[in-house]
Amino acid sequence: MKKVITYGTFDLLHYGHINLLRRAKALGDYLIVALSTDQFNRCQKNKTSYFSYEQRKELLEAIRYVDMVIPEESWEQKRGDIKKYGVDVFTIGDDWKGKFDFLKEEGCEVVYLPRTPDISTTQIKTNLSHGN
Repeated sequence: MKKVITYGTFDLLHYGHINLLRRAKALGDYLIVALSTDQFNRCQKNKTSYFSYEQRKELLEAIRYVDMVIPEESWEQKRGDIKKYGVDVFTIGDDWKGKFDFLKEEGCEVVYLPRTPDISTTQIKTNLSHGN
């Protein structure tokens, strides 16, 4: 079985997220999503999610492409996750291109997926705050 892992906050779930998860799942047989915890978002990413970790986890678990959701608690945990879960493919949006190439040293393929045009959580939050 070919295992794939991706990471993210997945707040204000939108069709760009679904598109990423669909394409990530197509890279293998089993998709693990490492979901940023509220504390990790607050302390290391300097962002606050609209939905709590538990709510975001429940939303992700309801998506047919997602087989498992684990907590992302630090930037450094990726190597350990790849070993612990026997991951074959690491994938993330291409806005991170080149940043995770070091994971290839773990015998893991690294794939940067193109972002879905014209949609992002930041854009949604901006539009909501401006009354659009």
